[in-house]
Amino acid sequence: MQPFPSCLFAGKLVFSSTDSILSMPIDNKRSAVVFEKLEQDLIKLSSKPRPEQVHRFRTDTRRVQTLLGELSPKLDRNQKKLLKLLTRVRRRAGKVRDLDVQLTALRALKIAREPRRKTQLVNHLIELRSQQEKKLRKAVEEDTVREIRKRLKRAGKNFNPETSRDPLAAARAMMARIDRSDAPPTEAVLHQYRILSKRARYAAEFALKSPDANGFIASLKRVQDAVGDWHDWLTLTSTASEHLGDVRESSLVAELHNVTGAKFRHAVAVLSQFRRVQRPVKPAAAAETPRRATAAKDRPITSAA
Repeated sequence: MQPFPSCLFAGKLVFSSTDSILSMPIDNKRSAVVFEKLEQDLIKLSSKPRPEQVHRFRTDTRRVQTLLGELSPKLDRNQKKLLKLLTRVRRRAGKVRDLDVQLTALRALKIAREPRRKTQLVNHLIELRSQQEKKLRKAVEEDTVREIRKRLKRAGKNFNPETSRDPLAAARAMMARIDRSDAPPTEAVLHQYRILSKRARYAAEFALKSPDANGFIASLKRVQDAVGDWHDWLTLTSTASEHLGDVRESSLVAELHNVTGAKFRHAVAVLSQFRRVQRPVKPAAAAETPRRATAAKDRPITSAA
């Protein structure tokens, strides 16, 4: 069976009206538990947004958004409203999560020079996180949490895995939309893979377990980890440059640029390997149909003027 046609529109995978339900169904247990997990994450997030709780909320929100927004054939009114509410909170949580990641990376950086500037940058990130945490707390006020929980319960109860699209095929379709030329990956290409590899992985994880699914998920995770690590250090370097100045003004910023460059090269290597493995195999010239082969034989020879 050929992959179904699809395209990316406004960052979302959109399927054509000719899509059919493919052979590999959704894992019923996994699709059922994802709504319950997100509800628990939301309750914990509203009480105290610790780094691990912010991360789990964002991850499980992405899974629900993928299940409903990418794999479901059509959204009802409750699902649309739920996704809108979740997106608003997830973006707020994302700003906190970005700062948590930067703090972790900076604290792990071993550099003997400019210890005061490192401390200064750590304190600056802590202050920024405190500001973003206050905004996140406002986004998860009691009324909002109550409404999201109500809509999550309804969405989980009404979700029908049997009418959804094949998760593995959907995941492959997402990755197929990215430029697959032989040119070395640029920062723009890495950003594409950073976004879509997460969505594709979350989609593929809803598939029933199989060697094919497990292998594809593992390859997506390698890409996601490598490209995500590069992006985290890139973001930290940008924050440091804004706060401390450029490489000529701070050896700490210079070191961050060096680390970011190494992370970029590693991400490119991982991504290049992924693209080689996933690139579709072109048919051999000998596999031409008799008609095409005959046409080539009878074609007149022209000079290379």
